[in-house]
Amino acid sequence: MARRQGGRTRLRLLGAAFLIALVGGVYGWWHLHHWRPDRAVYPVQGVEAAADDGEIDWRAVKAIGADFAYIDASASAFARDPAFVRNLEAARAAGLQVGAVHRYDPCQPADRQSANFVTVVPRDAALLPPAVELDRLGDDCPMKVGDAAIESELMTFLNQVETHTGKPAILKISSRFQSRYRIANALDRNLWLVRNRFVPDYAGRPWTLWTANASLANEASEAPLHWVVVQP
Repeated sequence: MARRQGGRTRLRLLGAAFLIALVGGVYGWWHLHHWRPDRAVYPVQGVEAAADDGEIDWRAVKAIGADFAYIDASASAFARDPAFVRNLEAARAAGLQVGAVHRYDPCQPADRQSANFVTVVPRDAALLPPAVELDRLGDDCPMKVGDAAIESELMTFLNQVETHTGKPAILKISSRFQSRYRIANALDRNLWLVRNRFVPDYAGRPWTLWTANASLANEASEAPLHWVVVQP
């Protein structure tokens, strides 16, 4: 009898432990998908709208606390976000500052990529500095691209884009790109880093923008938002 009661006690304890773990996991998931940095620490906050985010209610984005929006405009040498102009105009109408993002492709020549960007993004002094996403590695290209060529072509691209926009670009560098090329150390541009929940430090120098939550649950878009803050 005592052995049977001991077995039941262990089962109850295991059940309680499982329930606690389940509740903790659900709370952790909810917290991660709803968390935003404290506005007292980071007064200026906003979003990045990716090409696959679907329809966005920009007035709702403004209502939940966004001050600005970076909107995907182009990628590589040929890809363009068909919703860029619509998103740009709607975000502005909602009272947000807006900027454009290009997803850089080390496999494609700089000239073709800059031509793609300037075709999509107007020359407009009111736009925020252009942002260049650096994530794909030259090792992933059909024909491997050397490190020196990566930096040289990227500089060509930046010079051409900055001539068009009249503003220095912001480098949105992933941790793997920085680890491979140390580009934050080589190029004197403001940085945009990405790390969910925890302040990023992988660039080795101060950042300007931080994607603090890449999957913020919200009612403003069909998909989670990329929530971004500005270094005060």
